[in-house]
Amino acid sequence: MTLLSARTARKFTVDGITINVPTMDEAISSIVSAVQQGQTFSVCTLNLDHVVHLSSRDDFRHAYRRARFVTADGFPIVVLGRLAKVPIRRTTGADLVEPICEEASRRGLSIFLLGSDDATLAESSNRLCERFPGLQIAGTYSPPRGFDPYAPEADEAIERVRASKARICFLALGSPKQEIFATRCLDRIPGTGLLCIGASLDFIAGTQVRAPRFAQQFGLEWLWRAMLNPKRLTPRYARCVAALPRLLANTIPQIIDARMGTLRWRQ
Repeated sequence: MTLLSARTARKFTVDGITINVPTMDEAISSIVSAVQQGQTFSVCTLNLDHVVHLSSRDDFRHAYRRARFVTADGFPIVVLGRLAKVPIRRTTGADLVEPICEEASRRGLSIFLLGSDDATLAESSNRLCERFPGLQIAGTYSPPRGFDPYAPEADEAIERVRASKARICFLALGSPKQEIFATRCLDRIPGTGLLCIGASLDFIAGTQVRAPRFAQQFGLEWLWRAMLNPKRLTPRYARCVAALPRLLANTIPQIIDARMGTLRWRQ
């Protein structure tokens, strides 16, 4: 194996979780291909808040370990990946929804929207269908407040998705609920791809405003969100900042390995 191909093959691991689709294009092509093959899988987008939960919740870590595709959501994760010479680009759940819907409309792949509230689901459905003519929305469902991924209400949600025969299900339940719920779905909804997308449907419907493009590009989306909702989000981001030293320390071996040109996957 050449040095170039070894670098291309290099994977970046964060707290035991591997980013295996480092770019948006790879994520879209991998997801669409898996859906067309009738596979059952989940997609998670790793950020610092998730790293915090990974250290304290075994069920959340299990959800990540069962995910077929993992992208880098958080900007610090992207920076650390690049220091380890892995060409990672930030790919959030919000980034994936519209490109996946575009491909679904072209290929006749039906989708299901689960989460948020009824008004947001209705508006996001209308807007997606307007943007992507021919998009088939097999169903929508807004679980009651305080949704518990282990409760009977989750069983009802699973049954609705299964009965719809949707090929793609977007889960807008918030983390870690959506990832844990997706794992439960893997064993009960065959032939469906489950994408964890957070507040993406609210952005599409206009019920929440996403950070300006420049803030997204320069890794400042967290600051924008904290300014809009400081009481709820400031403690979360404080925990994320506190997790950075440990994350950096755990990543140093990968960075050193990459910088020294060690080839771990020599053939």
